[in-house]
Amino acid sequence: MTLTDADVDRVRWALYRGFADTGTELPPDELAARAGVAPGDLDAALTILEQQRHVVRRDGATVLAHPFAGRNFAFSVMSEETLWWGGCAWDAFAIPHLLQRGPMLVATTCPACGTTHAWNVGPDGPPAGDQVAHFLVPMRSVWDDVVEACRNQRVFCSTDCVSTWLQRHRLPMGSTFSLATLWRLASHWYDGRLAPSYTRRDPQEAGAYFAEVGLTGEFWTGSGTGNTTEP
Repeated sequence: MTLTDADVDRVRWALYRGFADTGTELPPDELAARAGVAPGDLDAALTILEQQRHVVRRDGATVLAHPFAGRNFAFSVMSEETLWWGGCAWDAFAIPHLLQRGPMLVATTCPACGTTHAWNVGPDGPPAGDQVAHFLVPMRSVWDDVVEACRNQRVFCSTDCVSTWLQRHRLPMGSTFSLATLWRLASHWYDGRLAPSYTRRDPQEAGAYFAEVGLTGEFWTGSGTGNTTEP
């Protein structure tokens, strides 16, 4: 069978819907059945989705289907019925907005000192807290190694903890911003991703969105803007 664009998009939708409903990736046979494709065509469809940057796969499993993750990236998101892994600070704060089920408990630890942090994140406004988000990898370089980039989008106790962590690991300063800005960044970034058909933002649209939520400068645009694509 030759896969059509519609076949591939149904696989994308079924994969995302499975993560949304259960918190985990559906078994291959169930995923193929939900998508209406032959089990033998599923790998080909997933390969296309990875090439299109809709998913990230390692060793035959989906590691990232933004904002959902298939393994621990240091953020959990919990409703009354379901537990998800968030792929990063951005994704973890985005899951409650995308699923529209009311506030959810987002939890993590500070990479520098190990302090536990948890917030009720929902659509009505940013959670209270003096913690700060720090993203290490500039947007133009995220897809050079998207797993590493997501692993380094974290929340710290304070800018002092950010500095301590960067010095410990001999890393450059990235972009540091408040929980309120993180909440704004996450609030509408994934709008429409659970619809049967979805079009990713182009680089100019992504840059405009970042500016709208208060994130500007070289880190968020830069000379490589033409290579920036939506996570």
